[in-house]
Amino acid sequence: MSLTVSPGLLDQAKNGKVDDAAFIDCIRDSLPYAWSMVSRLADERQRTGAEFADNQAAPPDEAAYGQIFRALASTAIREALERHFGVRLAFQNCHRVAVFDPTAENAYTAFTTPEAQVLNQSPTLVNC
Repeated sequence: MSLTVSPGLLDQAKNGKVDDAAFIDCIRDSLPYAWSMVSRLADERQRTGAEFADNQAAPPDEAAYGQIFRALASTAIREALERHFGVRLAFQNCHRVAVFDPTAENAYTAFTTPEAQVLNQSPTLVNC
């Protein structure tokens, strides 16, 4: 399961409208490792003024990997994170998450090309 959903949030969904702040809270509480990574990268990108900031460190365990996968594989979760942090997210492998200034189209495009994906591969990442 991707998220631990409270009864109140479930009721909101059943009634046809989930409050964005409540959804963000659910993501933060359900996926703390993924949340902290995106938060840290967004802060770094903002602080440095760079077009993007990316994670280079492998997660500490399988649970952390799973959180990253669940956060970035869900369009609804990914878009909520992008709205909340004011960034655009990209994902290259099992841990290389990047946050982009939404206006950094060239940097985003370069990061998400097949060439960038191939060049980012490593034998240690085959089964991550």
